[in-house]
Amino acid sequence: MTLAKRLGRTCHVSPLRMKLIRLWQRDPGSAEVLEHWLVDIANSRGTRIVTREELVNGPDLNELTNEELVIGLLLPNRDRPQMLCLAAQLISRKAVDLGELIWLATRERIGFILAELARQACKVELDHPLWRQIDERFATEKPAASPLAHYTPLAQPVMKNGRVNVERWVVVS
Repeated sequence: MTLAKRLGRTCHVSPLRMKLIRLWQRDPGSAEVLEHWLVDIANSRGTRIVTREELVNGPDLNELTNEELVIGLLLPNRDRPQMLCLAAQLISRKAVDLGELIWLATRERIGFILAELARQACKVELDHPLWRQIDERFATEKPAASPLAHYTPLAQPVMKNGRVNVERWVVVS
């Protein structure tokens, strides 16, 4: 089952996915599938919300930008919600150029995924500059056929005076 199928969409032939496959095949490390390699690359660039055992160097930013990495993590070829969290963490930490990210999302036809992530992130932190702009840009995207994500994997609780009560939530960055 692919994420696209669960969401009632189709996967298009992605030029970015072809590039990612070429880069992965050149230096796969311990990753048996492309998605594991993408997680490894995201981990090597500082994401920690989802991790694998081995860190790899992978391609540098000139060869694979953070925007391409985010969109690669969001491509709906496999239904792995944890990859959405990695992409969201890169966006939340402001490690992407918004214009480039929006252009790539439009080209790769995944604005609906970014729109849903932005809706969930804005529930947590309405004033986050990137998420707010993404939400505004993709506001006309129709919702997915199936729930994509809940805000809790995209956020972390801020506890009240060391107690177990959650004072508020913030997006993971």
